[in-house]
Amino acid sequence: MCVESDGCEIEGCSSSDEVRTLSGSMSPGLKSNPDLHPCKPGQKFRAALLRCRSPAAAAGILSFGNVLNYMDRYTVAVILIKVTFSPFSFPSAVFICSFMVAAPIFGYLGDRFNRKVILSCGIFFWSIVTLSSSFISKEYYWLFVLSRGLVGIGESSYSSISPTIIGDLFTNNSRTMMLSVFYLAIPLGSGLGYILGSSAKEAAGDWHWALRVSPVLGITAGTLILVFVPEPKRGSADQMGGRIKTRTSWFCDMKALAKNRSYVFSSLASAAVSFATGAFGMWIPLYLVRAQVVQKTAEPCVKEICSSTDSIIFGAITCVTGLLGVVIGAATTRLCRQKTERADPLVCAVSMLGSAIFICLIFVVAKKSIVGAYVCIFIGETLLFLNWAITADILMFVVIPTRRATAVAFQSFTSHLLGDAGSPYLIGLISDALQQSYTTSALWRFLSLGYALMLCPFIIVLGGMFFLATALFFLDDREKAEKQLSQLTRPPSSVKV
Repeated sequence: MCVESDGCEIEGCSSSDEVRTLSGSMSPGLKSNPDLHPCKPGQKFRAALLRCRSPAAAAGILSFGNVLNYMDRYTVAVILIKVTFSPFSFPSAVFICSFMVAAPIFGYLGDRFNRKVILSCGIFFWSIVTLSSSFISKEYYWLFVLSRGLVGIGESSYSSISPTIIGDLFTNNSRTMMLSVFYLAIPLGSGLGYILGSSAKEAAGDWHWALRVSPVLGITAGTLILVFVPEPKRGSADQMGGRIKTRTSWFCDMKALAKNRSYVFSSLASAAVSFATGAFGMWIPLYLVRAQVVQKTAEPCVKEICSSTDSIIFGAITCVTGLLGVVIGAATTRLCRQKTERADPLVCAVSMLGSAIFICLIFVVAKKSIVGAYVCIFIGETLLFLNWAITADILMFVVIPTRRATAVAFQSFTSHLLGDAGSPYLIGLISDALQQSYTTSALWRFLSLGYALMLCPFIIVLGGMFFLATALFFLDDREKAEKQLSQLTRPPSSVKV
C-alpha cells in the first residue's frame, strides 16, 4: 500500500512498500490507518503527477530553461553581427545593462518569495517579448533595442534564482553533478545560438525567423517549471530536516557577502572567465575569417549575406567543449575531494592556467593553420568551461541558503560588469586603434585583432590567481557557513498528518 499526501491509497502497491509523501517518508504506522480509502480517478492523476516532480526531473527542466536563455542571447548576438557588421552593438549593451541592474532585485525576491513562480513569470515574459520583437522592422529599430532590454530583465530572473533551487534539492557530489548539468547550458545554449543565428538568415532569407524558435520552447519550459518543479524549503538539503527559524535582513546579507573572502575571490575569478568568453564569442569567428583571407583560402566578404561556416563550426566546438568541460570538471572535483578538501577552487585554478596556455597558442598558429587554431580553441575552451559548475558549488558551500539567491545575483552582476559587458567593446577599441594606420591591409587587420585578443589570456591567468586565493580561505568560510546555518535552524517538530 502506498499513500500520497492527500491520504488516499494507490492501487497496485504491495503492503511492504514504504509510505511516502511529497516531502519524504512517513511513519510506517500509517499503513494500517482505517481512514485510508481508494483514490478517485482525479486523485490518481494528481498522485501520478506528484511522483513526476522528482529532484532529478526538476534539475533537468531547469537546465533546459537555462539552455534556452543562452540560446536566445547568442542568437541575437550573431544576428546583430550579420545585420550591423559590429559585434558590439547598442541592443547587446542594453541587454547586458538591464540584466545587471535587474539581477540584485531578483536575488532579493528569490530569497524571500516563491522561486518557481518568479522563474516561470520571467521565462514567459522574455519569450513573449522575443517573439514580438521578431515582427519589428528596421524602421522601428529603437523598439527592437527596447525589447532587448526587457528580455534582459526576464533572463536575469532565471539566472539569479534557478541555481538556488538545485542547491536546495541536492548536496555534496550529487549537487556538483546537477550543477554541472545546469551550467552545461552556457556553452550548449551559446553554441546552439550561434548555429541558429548563423543559419536562419541564409535558410529563410530573413533574420527575423531566428527569433521565433526559442520563444516557443521558452513557453514550454515555463509551463514545465510550474507543473513539475517543486519549491523546496531553503536549506532543506543542508539541514537534514531542520527548519530555518530566523531570516536576516538584506543589509546584513550584503555585509556578510562582502566579508566572505571565498565568495569575493571566486566572483572576481568568474568575471575573468566571463571577460574571455564574451570577447571570444563575439570576435573569434571574425578572427578566423580574417586568418583565411591572409592565407589566401578565402576572399573578403562584401555581400550582405556572407558565409556562416566559421560561426557554425565555432558554435559546434563550443557545444562539445562545454559538454566535455562540465563532465571532466565534475569527475575531477569528485576525485580530488578524496585527496584534499580544497579541491574545488584548486581544480578551477589549474584549469584556468592551462586554458591560458592554449588560448595563447591560437594566435600563434592561426596565421599558418586554421585546423591548428581550431584544435587550440577546442582544448582551451574545454579547460575554461571546467569551472562553471564548480564555481557555483563553491558558492553553495560558503553561503548559507537564505542568502544564496542574493549571492548568485551579485556574482552574476559582477561577472557581467567586469566581464562580457565591456570586453567585446574593449577588444574592438584596441583592434581599431592598432589598425588605424593600415586600414587597407588584410594582414594588419588580422594581426591587430589578434593582438587585441591577446588580452584575454592575461585576464584568464588573473582569474586563476583569484581561484588560488579562494583556496586559501575556502575551508574557513565553509566552516563559518555551517556554524551559522546550525544557529539559524531548529530541529523538525512533530507534524500531524
